[in-house]
Amino acid sequence: MSASQTSSDVPTLLVKIFGKDRPGITAGLFDTLAAYAVDVVDIEQVVTRGRIVLCALVTVPPAGQEGDLRATVHGWAESMKMQAEIISGLGDNRPRGLGRSHVTVLGHPLTAESTARIAARITATGGNIDRIFRLAKYPVTAVEFAVSGTEPETLRTALVTESVTLGVDVAVVAAGLHRRAQRLVVMDVDSTLIQDEVIELFAAHAGCEKEVAEVTAAAMRGELDFEQSLHARVALLEGLDASVVDKVRSEVRLTPGARTLIRTLKRLGFQVGVVSGGFTQVTDDLKDRLGLDFAQANTLEIVDGKLTGRVVGEIVDRAGKARLLRRFAAEAGVPLAQTVAIGDGANDLDMLNAAGLGVAFNAKPVVREAAHTAVNFPFLDTVLYLLGVTREEVEAADTHDEQ
Repeated sequence: MSASQTSSDVPTLLVKIFGKDRPGITAGLFDTLAAYAVDVVDIEQVVTRGRIVLCALVTVPPAGQEGDLRATVHGWAESMKMQAEIISGLGDNRPRGLGRSHVTVLGHPLTAESTARIAARITATGGNIDRIFRLAKYPVTAVEFAVSGTEPETLRTALVTESVTLGVDVAVVAAGLHRRAQRLVVMDVDSTLIQDEVIELFAAHAGCEKEVAEVTAAAMRGELDFEQSLHARVALLEGLDASVVDKVRSEVRLTPGARTLIRTLKRLGFQVGVVSGGFTQVTDDLKDRLGLDFAQANTLEIVDGKLTGRVVGEIVDRAGKARLLRRFAAEAGVPLAQTVAIGDGANDLDMLNAAGLGVAFNAKPVVREAAHTAVNFPFLDTVLYLLGVTREEVEAADTHDEQ
């Protein structure tokens, strides 16, 4: 019977090798097993701090050869200064339960206590942890749990509360081929892609920064209607010379990790866009500089070389951002369920909730509570770990771009 046909009552052997890692261990073990005409049912290998654990689940060899196989494997392991353990059993691993999810946990640091409580909460929902591996060790520690046996939404609800208590970030996404399919990532600009509020940069040149900042803060907390606040703030810019646009562009500061996030996503086949309650005079420049696929924002009216204090065209507000996410997804040919939205303010909430995965990035409390997940570290590229991208993949993308 072949490995693919292994039933629950067919005898199998679990061969476990552990010790100091070095090249040739995997090849050596299977060369040793090959002499006994066994089929490979399953393989798992983990290397942690230079120590390897290699497990091979194989069919039992022909009659009379099992004892010799055991002796040969132990002898080979001893020659490699490794340890071996061979356990008899029946069949393959138990089938993974329905409702499979990826649970990504970010911590700085990630403590044993928080890991224990996350694992306990997964178990309490009826979930089983099938596998754990590390995605990154800096700038945060990121680990991923492969979980089965409970629905992703149930798991997400249970872990959100736990993550707030523990001070870690947790994201839950359904497992499946779509997770690494070509997707669309759309993000807010002010205080997300960049560190600044663009209208406040304009206001500084108009001498009304304090007044604008107060209105902006109230709008982001959801205390004011965005469109009304936008018109009120823009009116304060009336009379500014259009040359201020170039000055503001030069003052914009990208959020740490922004270039890495975009560069890595593009290398992995994602399409990337921005939507902003700010202004096309800045977002169009960012689109060109960063190689974005989509960009949409409000447009400051300029007449005779002066800002008029008005905006023209379609207003990008809370509802508008969600509408643009859907438009970008349609143009990109990406199902809405395979989109990711990132934002920090109340006017991002509709977009975050419409996306397949909504990420609150260093967000206001009202946004953190409503989004699918939150990242509370000041590095935008940590969002990659929520998508299952490892630090090694990020570094490989960086290395490729430097060549």
